Amino acid sequence: MDLVGRQGLGLLNTRTVARATLVAALAVAIVAAWLHRDMLDIGALDARVRDAGAWGPALYMGAYIFATVLSLPGALLTLAGGALFGPVWGTFYSLTGATVGATAAFAITRYVASDWVKRRAGGWMLSLIDGVEKEGWRFVAFVRLVPFLPFNLLNYALGLTRIRLAHYVLASYVFMLPGALAYTYLGYAGREAIAGADGMLQKGLAALALLAAVAFLPRFVRSLRGAGRSTGETLGAAELKDRLDERQEILVLDVRTVADYADGHVPGATNVPVEALLQRVPDLEAWRDRPLAVICRTNRRSGAAARQLREQGFRNVLLVNDGMLAWQQAGFPIEKT
Repeated sequence: MDLVGRQGLGLLNTRTVARATLVAALAVAIVAAWLHRDMLDIGALDARVRDAGAWGPALYMGAYIFATVLSLPGALLTLAGGALFGPVWGTFYSLTGATVGATAAFAITRYVASDWVKRRAGGWMLSLIDGVEKEGWRFVAFVRLVPFLPFNLLNYALGLTRIRLAHYVLASYVFMLPGALAYTYLGYAGREAIAGADGMLQKGLAALALLAAVAFLPRFVRSLRGAGRSTGETLGAAELKDRLDERQEILVLDVRTVADYADGHVPGATNVPVEALLQRVPDLEAWRDRPLAVICRTNRRSGAAARQLREQGFRNVLLVNDGMLAWQQAGFPIEKT
């Protein structure tokens, strides 16, 4: 067997071992959750956490991770976190448990079941994948703040996308924070009310105010998403192909990395990575008033490049909508260098 074949076999074996390890870990988690399923009962969890003393927070976060991986409702656990640990530490523990559980579910899909799920993906799943391809972390922020799909289902579905694990974890942690804080404080206020503590009315009103603030967050997220898409005039892949076939005067500017460009690009395109764009503006001076089509894989890097070019005074900048993804899906020719 040649070197390439041995390397391929080694890579296959590594992936197989990784997948087998994750499957085994999931099986162990399911068995452990079944054996200790009483911990997911709020009353039993409360008693066990209090009995565990200093290990109580770890026990609580472990229960939250199990519940998330097994797609069990987490809202009651978040309320319980507020009642058990107060609004500050309760938020931290519930948010950490939810994020670790969400990351585990994400990893299961990406490294174990992605091929199987992709073959069966359709409808909203394809829309989800397309949304992440176009908007990256902004889309994750949107679905975390405005969960139009169930939280637990999203954890697995997002593993189908190309988003980086670090971006997924960070966006999930940051943008789940408002909801976690609101529900945790609600649980804390409920405990105080039951105990007859002072300031019940103020704490109840504060909890309602937090819930109302979370309800208004979608406007903020839409503004973020709009900012990511606000790039002026666009050009479809088919229209770009027609203009090139007709030999119209237009420069196709590919702003991906050199490696991505070499792997396949629109015939005749010029490569200027977005990181070097401002330094290369003098090279594009002849196109200041002529059509300039900016393209990347989707819309992210090209959107930033289009804004930079307009800020530099380029008057006819066109964003190729959905970039090379749309170009290749249409079956149009590509060049490799």
